[in-house]
Amino acid sequence: MRELGREHSKSYAGSFLVAHPTMLDPNFRRAVLFISAHSSDDGAIGIILNRPLDKKVSELVTEPPLDGLESVPVFFGGPVQRDRLMFAAVEWKSGEGMQLNPNVNLEDANERASKDPNSVRAFIGYAGWSAGQLEAEMKQNAWITQKASRAALKIEQLPKLWFDIMRGLGPWFKMLSAAPDDPSLN
Repeated sequence: MRELGREHSKSYAGSFLVAHPTMLDPNFRRAVLFISAHSSDDGAIGIILNRPLDKKVSELVTEPPLDGLESVPVFFGGPVQRDRLMFAAVEWKSGEGMQLNPNVNLEDANERASKDPNSVRAFIGYAGWSAGQLEAEMKQNAWITQKASRAALKIEQLPKLWFDIMRGLGPWFKMLSAAPDDPSLN
């Protein structure tokens, strides 16, 4: 039986959430997030993919990390729990697209890193939305959704991922993406 008055929105899980060029929030300005979980009733969780910190795990932990994890790149994942370092497994599955398994334990992260160093990333923090919050932001055109792409798996491509996506959206977005953070300085 269908509930009357209850609006069911589509899930953004498995998609890129791309900050609109006019977004000024410094946490998300020019950010590309991967949404790993979303429902209108529970909210959403994701990580920022394109904010490398130019640091490796070994530079941020006080105890020596497990072999294989010391050279894993660290990214700013979002404004929630900035005091926490978490490991995530990233892979591309044919027919399913990009898969991200957040909160991978140390042993699993180490095993994955020893097989494929590019399959494990470390993140400081994550992004989260309460129930209905992401839907409200979507109505305000704060975000653009995109199908996840293999580009997110190439670490060297990530710093320019947002600009690449903007260029692919057409001349208007390309122009907006080239605007300085503070237009009065132009």
